[in-house]
Amino acid sequence: MSTWANLGLQDSASPLMEQLIFFHDHALLILVMITVLVGYLMFMLFFNNYVNRFLLHGQLIEMIWTILPAIILLFIAFPSLRLLYLLDEINEPSVTLKSIGHQWYWSYEYSDFNNIEFDSYMIPTNELSTDGFRLLDVDNRIVLPMNSQIRILVTAADVIHSWTIPTLGVKVDGTPGRLNQTNFFMNRPGLFYGQCSEICGANHSFMPIVIESVPTNYFIKWISN
Repeated sequence: MSTWANLGLQDSASPLMEQLIFFHDHALLILVMITVLVGYLMFMLFFNNYVNRFLLHGQLIEMIWTILPAIILLFIAFPSLRLLYLLDEINEPSVTLKSIGHQWYWSYEYSDFNNIEFDSYMIPTNELSTDGFRLLDVDNRIVLPMNSQIRILVTAADVIHSWTIPTLGVKVDGTPGRLNQTNFFMNRPGLFYGQCSEICGANHSFMPIVIESVPTNYFIKWISN
């Protein structure tokens, strides 16, 4: 989760989020290069005294500043398309979790394990323990195994919601009457926090999501109990 004075992206907990961070850095580097070049050219234009009375056209420079931006856009487009296909790929999931958005809570179903179902509500501030996070902790956390391919199916019962975990690079819209799916792979244990990132009403920011990533043997023990 984000901490004080955290201006960058959160530390990744999945390979897909690592790739998203790499692409962010790649695009930002290109943006900085363009900004420096354009800034330098504008600065020189403001402060030079050169005048050419006979300059009518410059076909060479026109070709350069048409072709060069097109090449730069390709350097952004190809990694972006690669990443879009990676995010959409479902690779033989070990566990399937179904998430249903309600106002103002989430319902979860582990359909692989005798249909385990529970609701997950935000813990009110006056009931929060001293080590809890205000507006982020829930009464029933999602427990999932690390180092396993997880598929999540997302839908909604009333209005559009969005199941979002920034640390995992996951954002799926839950639309009534439609079932969306995505996958993720958690490569370390921990608590990962998210929220509904769709404007689904007055209290949409009070729909937190908490995933508890645990080793596989702990997950089997949790499922058994």
